[in-house]
Order: sequence, then structure tokens, then C-alpha cells
Amino acid sequence: MISLPPITTYDTYRAWRSDTSRWLPVVRDIADGHGLSCAAPHVFSTGTNLVIGLDGELILKLFPPFLRPQFISERGALAELRGRLGFPIPDLIAEGERDGWPYLVITRLSGTVGSEVWPSLSEVERERVLAEIGAVIAAVQRVPPGRLLAIEPRWEAFMRGQIAQCRARHERLGLPAKFLAGLDDLLRDAAELIPMDAPPVILTGEYIPENFLLGRRADGWHVAGLFDFGDVRTGWGEYDLLGPSAFMAAGNPRLVRSLFDGFGIARADVTFALKRRLMALLMLHWASDPLRHICIEGWPDRVDDLVQLQQLIWPDYY
Repeated sequence: MISLPPITTYDTYRAWRSDTSRWLPVVRDIADGHGLSCAAPHVFSTGTNLVIGLDGELILKLFPPFLRPQFISERGALAELRGRLGFPIPDLIAEGERDGWPYLVITRLSGTVGSEVWPSLSEVERERVLAEIGAVIAAVQRVPPGRLLAIEPRWEAFMRGQIAQCRARHERLGLPAKFLAGLDDLLRDAAELIPMDAPPVILTGEYIPENFLLGRRADGWHVAGLFDFGDVRTGWGEYDLLGPSAFMAAGNPRLVRSLFDGFGIARADVTFALKRRLMALLMLHWASDPLRHICIEGWPDRVDDLVQLQQLIWPDYY
């Protein structure tokens, strides 16, 4: 039987993953060990971990050793959220470890990945979907975090670390100088703007079109399920508004309003202070990369600084 290698870097892992013959026999052996069929496996090409569709609408998610924290987050999140939400998430069927690679077997949800549908939605459907996503985020955050509170680093340590390396990160990613000029002021304000010791809630950090499913009903498209909890941590709830703000609302006042309404932010609370805090969180997000992630056409040429940028991303609405 082929063994899984002790891979320690993403580049090595990506090259290894590209050769199906290196891991498919192991996948079939794992499935067989749980009494599951894998006669016609389906390999999902997106995502970081190795995700294979098994027979019978099940999915095997295999985590390389250096991504064990994602296994811990996903397993813990599925356990804490199970049965506590009003919308589908995967059920955890089995778990285990092979050659230092932890894995989960989960159910496959019905629906179409949001990234496949979003570009074709009408404005009305986009408003509805974003309101539903806001409500989904709020529902997840109402669930007590339980064992997820133990995920390291804790919120304050995570934020302090992000603040310390933020400028270097955005210089490396090529953020234009006119935005870097205001970054130091924003970072100085961040520790006061962002609550560090408020009661933490469950955060996925990734409410983006690739991580939820849509289903079509008589009146159009709706959120049909949520998956991928590998980056779950706990902390300040507004952190999870960043993905849908940047990738989906994209500066459209009606879409921003729908997202905020669904999440439960009163219109009177959409103040400069809220936008400044969201701007700080956006720059401090673990995957922050404004040039590539803010889906507003030509935005670097439309604003002169971070204050104008926050107004562009989260415009006023009535």
C-alpha cells in the first residue's frame, strides 16, 4: 500500500497532489476501512486540502500534516454547529488519520457553488442572497463557541500579531504608496477601534462565494448551504462581514444595505466609526490582499486614501 508522504510545504504538496496515482489508492483504502464505496471518485480541484467525492454523496477531506490546524478547526466547528442552525452544513460521518494526515468524512450538500451562480444573478437576487448571507453569519455567531474557544491564537493575540506585520504584508503585496501612507494611522487606531476582549463568537473568515451553496426556487436563487470551516477561529463578529463586503457587495449601496440588514446592523449604526473599524479589520484579515480581493472595478484610481476607500466599499445608504 502506498503511504502518504510527510509533506511540510505547500509547494511540495501542490506538486504531489497533481499526480492522482500518488494518493488515490490511499483514498480508496481509507474509504474501504470505513465501509464506504469509492468506485467513481470525484476530485474537487479548488480549495487547499485534498477533497474527494466518494460514492453515496459523501466527501473525504484529507489534510496534509502542515494544515492540521485546519482539521482541528473544521472538526470542532462541525461538532459545535451541528443541529443548531436553520440551514444545511455538512454532517460529520467519520474521522481518522493516515500517515500523519488527518481526515474527515462528511456529507455532500445539495446546491450550486455560489461562485458559479453569483455573476449571473439579477440585482434583486443579489440583494436577497446578501441579506441571507448576513443572516447566516448572525446565526453562526449566536451559537456558543464551546471548544472552539481553545483555537490558537486567541483573538487579541491574533490581532496584535496581524497589526505587527500588517505594513510589511501590504508592502510585499504591492499596495500603492498613497494607501500605505495612511496605514500607520489606521494601525495606531486599530487597538482602540477593534474590541479585543468582547465575548468571542464563531468566525469562519471566509463568507465568500466559493464557500456557500445556492439553490433555485420559484422566485429565484437562495442560500442553500454553507461549507468549509477550516479557517474557523473565535473573535469579534464584524470580521466576518469582510468577505461578502469585498467580493460581493463591492461598493453597491443596496447590496451593502442588504448584507448589514441581514446581519442585524441598524442603519443608524452605520457610522464613520463602524466603517473605520471595518477598514482596519479588512487590512488585518489573515488573507488580506486589497488589490486582488476588492471587487470594485478600478478602485485604486477612484480614491486617494484609506478613508475614501472605506467610503467606497461601505457607501452611505438610506
